[in-house]
Amino acid sequence: MKRLHTLVLPHRVAGQLRLHLFPGDELEAAALLLCASTGHRRNKLLGREIIPVPYSACVRKPNFLTWPGEYVEAAIDRAALRGDVIIAAHSHPGGFFAFSPADDESDQVLMGSLRHGTDRVAGSAIMIPDGAMRARIYHSDHAATPVDLVTEAGPDLRFWWNDRASAAGPLGPPMAFTSAMRAWLGLMSACVIGVSGTGSIVAEQLARLGIGEIILIDFDKLEERNLNRILNSTVADIGTEKVKMFAGAIRRYRPNCEIVPVTDSVATRAAVLAACEADFLFSCVDTAEGRHIADRMSAYFAMPLFDVGVAIPTEATPAGERRIAEVYGRVDYVYPGGSSLMDRGVYDAALLEAEYLARTAPKAHAQKIADGYLRGVSEEAPGVISLNMRAASACVIEFLARLFPFRGFPNEARARAIFMLAEGDEDTFAESQFTNGDRFPIAYGASEPLLGLPALGQRRSVA
Repeated sequence: MKRLHTLVLPHRVAGQLRLHLFPGDELEAAALLLCASTGHRRNKLLGREIIPVPYSACVRKPNFLTWPGEYVEAAIDRAALRGDVIIAAHSHPGGFFAFSPADDESDQVLMGSLRHGTDRVAGSAIMIPDGAMRARIYHSDHAATPVDLVTEAGPDLRFWWNDRASAAGPLGPPMAFTSAMRAWLGLMSACVIGVSGTGSIVAEQLARLGIGEIILIDFDKLEERNLNRILNSTVADIGTEKVKMFAGAIRRYRPNCEIVPVTDSVATRAAVLAACEADFLFSCVDTAEGRHIADRMSAYFAMPLFDVGVAIPTEATPAGERRIAEVYGRVDYVYPGGSSLMDRGVYDAALLEAEYLARTAPKAHAQKIADGYLRGVSEEAPGVISLNMRAASACVIEFLARLFPFRGFPNEARARAIFMLAEGDEDTFAESQFTNGDRFPIAYGASEPLLGLPALGQRRSVA
C-alpha cells in the first residue's frame, strides 16, 4: 500500500460536481471543491462541498476556460473556517483523461493563490463526461504530486487510478472474480471491526481475495469458547488478543499483505483514527455501540460501510419448551449521504442506552427493564459457524458486486438483504425504501470532537 493521496467523493457531492461541469453544451466549466484532509500514514481528501463558478462569469470553449478570481477568494474564505484543502476542478468535454499543457500553465498561477490564501496544500482536478476524475496536489507553487486514486462512494463504488497500468486493466473496473480483480484489490485497504464469528470469516475472505491491507479492530482476547467460530484459532492461542492471532495467521499465507492490528475497542480515539485510513469499512460487531461508531465513521470519513449480523430467535411451544422461530442473516450496505444503520432501525437510542447502563450501572439497567422503560435486547447467535459463514460470504459478495458490478439489476436495489433459513427465503430492500434522516455530517473528517462525540475528544480516551 504505497498510496500517498486519495480523493474521496461522496455520491451526492460527485453528482453535484458532474451536473455543474457538464451542463450539456460541450463547453468547459469550473468549480472549486472543498475537502477535509485526514490520515497519518496516507492522506485522504474528503470532498464535502463544491462552489460552482457561474457559467456567465466564465469564458467557455470546448477546450479552453477562464474565470475571475473573486470565486477563488470566496473559496479561500470558506476553506479557512474549517482548514479545508481547495481543489480547482474543471471539465474536459471531449473526454481527454489527462492534464493538458494549458492546464499545467494555468495551475502555475492558480495554485500559488490557493496555497498562500489558505496556508495549506492545494490541488487541481479534471473530470470527463462519464464522471471519471484525475487530480493532483501542490505542496509548493510549482511541484505537483499526482493523487493516486479518486473514488466515488455511492450505490456503486467507482475508482479511478492515476496510473492505469497499476489498475491492471482499462479505465473501468476489471471483471469480477478474475486475476485482474485481485490486482485491483491489492491496491486497496479494508477495515474489519470485530474479529470473531463473522468478522474472522470476512477478514479471511478479504485476505485470500488479495486485498492489499487489512486493519483489524478488536479489544478482546481469545477464549476457549471462541474456538468453535473464529477461523485460524487454536488451543495454543487462548489468552492472545484476537487481532494479533489473526494477523499472524494471515501473514503465514499472505506475507505481502499489510496487517494493522488494533487492540482497542472501536469506541476509542486510537481505533477510529486507525480505521479511517481504510477505503472500506466492515462492521462485524454484535453491539449497538459498535454499529453506532461504524455509522458515524461511514459519514464523517466518507467510507462505504458493510454491516453484517446473524440472529436465531426462539419462541415458546404449547408444551412450554423453546424452539427456533427463524434463522436470520442480514447484510446492510451504507454509503456516505445515504440512509444510515440507525435510519434503518438496526439500532436505536434505546439500545445504546441499554448497553451503556448494562456496562456502567447494571443495577440501574435491571431496574429500568423492570419499570418498563427499556425493551428487551435481543441476543444474537453465540457462534453457529455455518450461519456465520453464510452471512459473512453474503457480505463480501455484496462488496465485490459494488466494486466490480456483475448483477443484471442495479446495486441500489440491494441496500439490505436478509436471508431466512427456516423459511428458505430472502428479502431485499432498495435504498429508496429507507428514510434518510441526514443524522451525521458527511466528509467532516477528524474535526473535533472526533465523530461529533465529546468522549472521543483529544483530551479524553475511552476504555
